[in-house]
Amino acid sequence: MPPEDLRDLRVTGLRVAFDGFTAVDGVDLHVRPGDLRFLIGPNGAGKTTLVDAVTGLVPASGSVRFGGHELLGRPVHRIARLGIGRTFQTATVFENLTVLQNLDIAAGSGRPLRSLLRRRRRVPEAVEEALHTIGLESLRDRRAGTLAHGRKQWLEIGMLLVQDVRLMLLDEPVAGMSHEEREATGGLLHRVCADRTVVVIEHDMDFLRSYASSVTVLHAGRVLSEGTVAEVRADPAVQAVYLGHAAGEAGHEGEDL
Repeated sequence: MPPEDLRDLRVTGLRVAFDGFTAVDGVDLHVRPGDLRFLIGPNGAGKTTLVDAVTGLVPASGSVRFGGHELLGRPVHRIARLGIGRTFQTATVFENLTVLQNLDIAAGSGRPLRSLLRRRRRVPEAVEEALHTIGLESLRDRRAGTLAHGRKQWLEIGMLLVQDVRLMLLDEPVAGMSHEEREATGGLLHRVCADRTVVVIEHDMDFLRSYASSVTVLHAGRVLSEGTVAEVRADPAVQAVYLGHAAGEAGHEGEDL
């Protein structure tokens, strides 16, 4: 297997059921590094459940492979150790600590607990690189709780970067952001995905049209369509779901794709 294949995310026949309800029904998904893949679909389509299955939060059947490893059946912490990380809709940062301390803690899983909050004489190279990538160098000593919403999301992405996450799963990273923050986040995601595998759950169709490399559309737990933004927009099945011609149930993300 070529080395680059080891960074591919390969989901095959993924199925997740809760008390007889099938939330994800035989999904196949293949994402390569550098492909900024957006995962979209109406409410209840199975987007977040799919990511939950990949990261071990819900039991599933089928296969999910990354880095030469089968992920299904592994506990959450072991999946994380394989270089897999995610964000949630609400940023989970240590609000009473500085930006630098948040990054240092994320990078310091191997350090003793008593030393994690101690200011080090020299900032680790991985932390400096993350600060530069997420654009928060000038705010390194600012308490995370005082950051604007968008910058908290960037900090959370930085916390994944210092852990050397190779598969990054982001849940609505631009929700609640201003136009300027969305543009900055789009640039950040393009930088991040250059040598990583990145999947973005998103409802903001303007953001998708501007930054997605490819799109997978889920509907009722299955893959409805997949391809470039132009290919997916031209798919009559997608138009029916998003414009409500067929189901009339697209909800808040049912704007014209």
